[in-house]
Amino acid sequence: MSNATESAPASASDAKSPRARITAVTSGKGGVGKTFIAANLAAALAARGERVLVLDADLGLANLDVVLNIAPKVTLHDVFTGQATLDEALTEVSGGFTVLLAGSGMVEYSRLTPEVRDKLTDTLDAVAPRFDHVLLDTGAGISDVVLYTVSLADEVLVVVTPEPTAMTDAYATIKVLAGAQQRRKIRIVVNQRAAATEARAITAQLQQVIDRYVSPGLDAPLLLDLVGDVPADDSVRDAVRRRQLLNDCFPGSAAARAVVALAVRLGRARG
Repeated sequence: MSNATESAPASASDAKSPRARITAVTSGKGGVGKTFIAANLAAALAARGERVLVLDADLGLANLDVVLNIAPKVTLHDVFTGQATLDEALTEVSGGFTVLLAGSGMVEYSRLTPEVRDKLTDTLDAVAPRFDHVLLDTGAGISDVVLYTVSLADEVLVVVTPEPTAMTDAYATIKVLAGAQQRRKIRIVVNQRAAATEARAITAQLQQVIDRYVSPGLDAPLLLDLVGDVPADDSVRDAVRRRQLLNDCFPGSAAARAVVALAVRLGRARG
């Protein structure tokens, strides 16, 4: 641990305190591989020497534990209710990174109450100085819980697939983030793409619609930044069935290499 983790917690006004880069991994709809991307991206970043935390911010409908095949002994719910400490909830996994799991089926987290908002903010403030990169695996869509979680991030990574419904919902999410959070750059990952050119075509199509219907109402144009694309690959399906990370079971697969490339591009895109 760094000295910051051994000393008293840093105050918000202490500009010199180290703080993780916070990336919200989100999507317009479920079923596009958002959590799978978040977990495998975390492993790729950890392999590059970063201290990485994945915070399962899909409060109430969490499934990061399913993807990683781990049984959560302590969850965010336990931390929020004072039944466990934050240190007890942080779990190191085989990919070389740390996870903070949320409880599943918790109806009290389906809407953004002042208590949920404050607890989530306090938790993120507490963990940010302890890692180099925090990935927020949010819920899908534009609920108030999802939007507030995304608002806590330095940058947004929207996962989309070539399916028309996924693209439509991604556009809706991007539009809301531009208006409600004044986001002017949003990063895109195209998952399950077929041809090598498909990711750029999808991003260009989304950008064209944004240029026509969203940017004219903003103070500055909204730009999409394609930082990665993961091909449709049988190894992904097999890894999901095995509940393992790609790099653990299929390290040389096309999908695994694509996730590594995504980690590299995110590093280059800093700042």
